[in-house]
Amino acid sequence: MTMRRWTTVVIAGAVVLAACGGEDAGSMTASTGVSTRTAATAPTAGAGAARRAGVAEKTIATGLDVPWGIAFLPDRDALVSERNSGRILRIPLGGGAGRIVMRVPGVDTSGTSEGGLLGLAVSPAYARDHWVYAYLTTSSDNRIVRFHLGGPVHPILTGLGRGDIHNGGRIAFGPDGKLYAGVGETGDGALAQDRTSLNGKILRMNPDGSVPAGNPFGRSLVWSYGHRNVQGLAWDSAGRLWATEFGQNRFDEVNLIRAGRNYGWPDVEGIGPTDGGKYTNPLVTWPTSEASPSGAAIAGSTMYLGALQGQDVLRVRLHGTQATKATPLLQGRYGRIRTVVSAPDGSLWITTSNRDGRGSPRAGDDRIIRIHPS
Repeated sequence: MTMRRWTTVVIAGAVVLAACGGEDAGSMTASTGVSTRTAATAPTAGAGAARRAGVAEKTIATGLDVPWGIAFLPDRDALVSERNSGRILRIPLGGGAGRIVMRVPGVDTSGTSEGGLLGLAVSPAYARDHWVYAYLTTSSDNRIVRFHLGGPVHPILTGLGRGDIHNGGRIAFGPDGKLYAGVGETGDGALAQDRTSLNGKILRMNPDGSVPAGNPFGRSLVWSYGHRNVQGLAWDSAGRLWATEFGQNRFDEVNLIRAGRNYGWPDVEGIGPTDGGKYTNPLVTWPTSEASPSGAAIAGSTMYLGALQGQDVLRVRLHGTQATKATPLLQGRYGRIRTVVSAPDGSLWITTSNRDGRGSPRAGDDRIIRIHPS
């Protein structure tokens, strides 16, 4: 049967794209590099109301090897995964030299341009159980493991398909205490529609990897399906799950995730016919040249997304179950942005992903920047 692919798009609300020139002019010190300034972005002429979006920035760590996941400990220090090295570094909330606290065994990046040590999560009961969770690529699969820092690794989910591309990798605990994971379809779109496969899905599991009560498909970890490559998971103040998703040729997406819903890939890219309710449309889309959205965080009523191709922090205003675009931040200042997370002090931490050789003008200079959007 021939697959239908719909790529029409409807955008609700005004779109304001910020034009922000200039390189990072602040001086950096190796490893601890600190640079502070306030930047402003100027709106594109004729794109709506003339506004300025200010953001205070501070580079708090440099010289990193594709930092991918960030998770904060109860003492407010951050754990940071490096995709290629398999290392986990511990960095103080105020910044400073990272200390290696774990080398995750079994990480294998051979034959994959997007695999390695990916997402991190800290147990909601860390003060009692001390579990840290990681999503990683091995020589045979993608898997989720847990461990005590410096201790042995205990797999809780193995056998996820691995590929050169679309390994997914974001994990996060939801407000329900369950662990959620974005799993890519490894370039095989048919897996996204196959509910017997865990690839091309968002998964929901108990902290030990077992299937929780309330999952929509019985004894399956699948929470939602029809996904191409989800790398951003974030919950709003009402407990609703939002996810970012990479498109292929036309449209990247932000989706409001509902249990059991089918988000369309590979039959639908962007917004298209729902086929009588079979598919759920995204609420916000961008051309793939402007986004490639990875990690996401929600602060108040705003969702912040790391944009790889767009080299930006994109913003989406959330209005209950609706969403509209807002002015981006940091356009082009730091190259490819991989991860955005909310820090315990109310700031956002963002990581760059330039060292992976994707043609960024800042290749080889991966760092963590703390921002305070106004």
